[in-house]
Amino acid sequence: MNQTLGQKLLRTKTLERKREDGHDTGGGLHRTLGLFPLTMIGVGATIGTGIFFTMVEAVPKAGPAVVLSFLLAAITAGLTALCYAELADRVPASGSSYSFAYATVGEFAAFIVAACLLLEYGLAGSATAIGWSDYLNNFLQNAFGWQIPEALRSPLIVSGKEGIEIHAGHINLPPILLVVLCCVLLIRGTKESATTNAVMVVIKLAILVFFSAIALSGFDINNFHPFFSGANVHSAGGMAGVTAAAGTVFFSFIGIDTIATAGEETRNPTRDVPLGILAALVIVTVFYMLVAIAAMGAQPAHMFEGQEAGLAVILQNVTGKAWPALVLSAGAVISVFSVTLVTIYGQTRILYAISRDGLIPKTFQQVSPRTQSPVANTLIVSIVVAIVAGLVDATFLWDMVSMGTLVAFIVVSIAVPVIRRKQGKDSVSGRKGFRVPFGPYLVPGLSILACLYLVFGLSKVTYSVFAVWMTVAVLTYFGYGLRNSRLNKSGAQQTELTH
Repeated sequence: MNQTLGQKLLRTKTLERKREDGHDTGGGLHRTLGLFPLTMIGVGATIGTGIFFTMVEAVPKAGPAVVLSFLLAAITAGLTALCYAELADRVPASGSSYSFAYATVGEFAAFIVAACLLLEYGLAGSATAIGWSDYLNNFLQNAFGWQIPEALRSPLIVSGKEGIEIHAGHINLPPILLVVLCCVLLIRGTKESATTNAVMVVIKLAILVFFSAIALSGFDINNFHPFFSGANVHSAGGMAGVTAAAGTVFFSFIGIDTIATAGEETRNPTRDVPLGILAALVIVTVFYMLVAIAAMGAQPAHMFEGQEAGLAVILQNVTGKAWPALVLSAGAVISVFSVTLVTIYGQTRILYAISRDGLIPKTFQQVSPRTQSPVANTLIVSIVVAIVAGLVDATFLWDMVSMGTLVAFIVVSIAVPVIRRKQGKDSVSGRKGFRVPFGPYLVPGLSILACLYLVFGLSKVTYSVFAVWMTVAVLTYFGYGLRNSRLNKSGAQQTELTH
């Protein structure tokens, strides 16, 4: 039966089909992940970005009140985490927000969400790799008295006081090397990379406890006065500054989304994905608040602006010795490696899901029979991430990542009442799983409002770039995805029209 354009845009994949995808042929992803590595994927994707280097971007906007910024971002992420947990239980497929949208609000909306996720994960991978370079340089300086030459650790395109600057002959080489290492590890297979990530996460948490213990020994309550920053070039100050800073650091909570992308590779996704999401959020929030308070207590707010390897410098200033900074820099080098690893992993799995649905070329869904990983997909993603990381200043990336994250979170929140209406309070099989408390409207509604509040605090430049990216996404969908969709080819048997 021929479908109208409106029906094609609103068609959804049935939950039964979502559960089968990737397992109806021998070329699907294998279920190798349990609760612990799944939780560690979430923690690994989250801790390391907001703490290790976005303090440099956030503190100038909010001052000591950046602690509230982290708390505001955590509350928003917590509300959305509950929505993710229910949807992950109902739709345990690779692709996260994209898969959830496809099963609820329709194909076109799902493709827009996919574009947001590609923006989110791609730029997050580049941004974290760039921050890794600062800590690597600090480690080399403290360990060997040698620094990477400026021309090899600074980007070509830089955000200067007068706008965009081009530094001819410069390239940020360390982030490129980091992405190459992540690419090699991911090509080897999911189980191996997840195990490596879990080890790195444990090291990361130990390093942050080490930092907090030493930083708190130099705690000065006067560093929290005045608590709110005044108006400056970075923000309007006061609560407006807190909101702007919260929008900047919010992207660090994409670890929640990364767990959901692994649903198709989890042994017991209906149990472990919701538990992994909530466990990762609790761990992340506790560590973010602990480290943020310790850092602000040990150093006045004005010293954060433009500071490289900020946490390592704080320890060196507090103790007057180089070895604490050396230990922390070594830990950060390991930690940010894990963040970049799982971010690239999430990007490839989203592309896998989109390609499997026919909305982008089949290259992205081809899985190696030897390693059970999407090799071509991983190579393409790694090349793009490496180019951005090597040539672009991280200042351009933070808010764009947050925009993509927040839009995806809004759609996830909308999807909860939609899927409840379609399927009833129980899951497809009649089994009761995790459900958002207080009904399908209160928590998702609060989540949407919280996300919108943070979106309004982002810069005008971010809105402009995001509009261009959305235009490209829409043209791609109508130029390729609409004609090549699996639902378009297979007809009504695989389609559940949205009424």
